[in-house]
Amino acid sequence: MQINQINFQTAEYPELLAEISSPPTLLYTLGDLPTGPYIAIVGTRRPTSYGRHMAYQLAGELAAAGFVIVSGLAAGIDGVAHQAALDAGGKTVAVLGSGLDRIYPSSHRKLAMDILASKGTLVTEFPVGTIPFPKNFVMRNRIIAGLSIGTIFVEGDVKSGAIHTVKFALKESRTVMVVPGHVTSPMSAGPNNILREGGTPITGSLDVIEEFKHYLSVTAPLPVRAADPREALVTKLLKQGHNTTQKLIISSGLSPGELADIMSLMEISGKLRNLGSGQWAARART
Repeated sequence: MQINQINFQTAEYPELLAEISSPPTLLYTLGDLPTGPYIAIVGTRRPTSYGRHMAYQLAGELAAAGFVIVSGLAAGIDGVAHQAALDAGGKTVAVLGSGLDRIYPSSHRKLAMDILASKGTLVTEFPVGTIPFPKNFVMRNRIIAGLSIGTIFVEGDVKSGAIHTVKFALKESRTVMVVPGHVTSPMSAGPNNILREGGTPITGSLDVIEEFKHYLSVTAPLPVRAADPREALVTKLLKQGHNTTQKLIISSGLSPGELADIMSLMEISGKLRNLGSGQWAARART
């Protein structure tokens, strides 16, 4: 695939990126930049199960609703967001901190190829041959925020690189949305701090769609999307009438602790409704 060059002076240059205080003068891309509203999803390279769950759910549902998911192809939240967009049949853009011939991390080469195969884009301001120096990632973070109408911060400690992206978005008066986390979790310290600096708390994709609905040409009913096979199994069992905790433990083959963790996340994300007395119902989303 041929590498394209997009100069700041040309009509192809992304309009929102051109508006930031320090736009790159030249972009290198593999694949054409998709049309549609861009939303960034960023976070730690070491997410908890809660962070992975929320990143996958948000990215998948937003991609299905028509948003282009932007992230940095890094391990952790970035990779989860890209994969969720692909699984939802949507588009995603990966912004690299290296040349297009130096995919980093190398374990995400297949993910990068899948992005291109799904008509997504790899983009960077660094020429071919540039290796992924640490300082490059700080520079690329402004592109992630600059391309996007809003940035979602899922998880990260107080030193997370994602904070650079989020603070740049705030500086440029772009909307920043935050997934709140438990106050005792180190990986929630970053998002919880950003809430005090102007971030908007969100609990699911419907909050994002409501904020940016004027960017979408069609607002369709949003399906409930399972975050992993275990969620899909629990949802299926509930619809079959296995609607108590005890029945779900027996029918699913999951341990009580594992089932409790899954159902807690599903309840937080609005996929389950607690009916009381150990009874549950799958919640339809419209």
